[in-house]
Amino acid sequence: MRRWVRRWVGILVAAVGLAGSVTLIGAQWRRVNGEEALYAPPNPRYDGRFTYARIKFTQNCCVYGGRYRDVKWGHDYPRADFHLPKILEELTTMRVRTDGSAIVALDDPELFKFPFAYLCEVGYWLPSDPEVVGLRNYLLKGGFVIVDDFERSHWYNFEEQMKRVLPAARLIPLTAAHPIFDSFYRIESLEYWDQNFGTQAQFYGVFEDNDPTRRMMMIVNYNFDVSEFWEHSNEGFFPVALTNEAYKLGVNYLIYAFSR
Repeated sequence: MRRWVRRWVGILVAAVGLAGSVTLIGAQWRRVNGEEALYAPPNPRYDGRFTYARIKFTQNCCVYGGRYRDVKWGHDYPRADFHLPKILEELTTMRVRTDGSAIVALDDPELFKFPFAYLCEVGYWLPSDPEVVGLRNYLLKGGFVIVDDFERSHWYNFEEQMKRVLPAARLIPLTAAHPIFDSFYRIESLEYWDQNFGTQAQFYGVFEDNDPTRRMMMIVNYNFDVSEFWEHSNEGFFPVALTNEAYKLGVNYLIYAFSR
């Protein structure tokens, strides 16, 4: 069964481009990285379907006179946020919203409508006290977060902010033996590499009571940007094999989070 599904992922990578994202390809690019997220449409009305949720946050750089020069939390939006749900719809029996995604602040009660959320560029993440409390409550009450798209010295800021969120939590290194890497696809190796700096990816988990046998609340992709592969999957920007691997990770993360 899994071999059959793997063959289809390569086809689906191309199919995503035919499923409605053509209009996104032709969209005019703005000069500010991630600026599309600032002009996102209102969040879709909650209807029980899985909706991809992106976390927006207070950042510690690149805002001058109230204007962004780089929207760190908006990187890879909107295409990554559209493409992964489309793959999920094609591969699984989940009820998936493919006509819109959500952008939610950590201190917004609406966050609790989305049990799975994406957080990126945490080297520039500077949450306010209410945002810290919001993320803590979200994780402890069952939420699952992907942390993605940060590298090298950005680790230190992420680690510092996580100490505010969950002071007792430890970032526990993961190997391919963890069940999250066998929840839909069997991922044999975690030998992935950062697209920009050539550093080897590392994966960490945050668990209830720091116990790897209990619920994982957060998976951390360090020295890696899985969402960038999703974003460009209909352009041929990256080799299909690498893009497929990124989708396998994303699908596994979702299936794991919703089955625990």
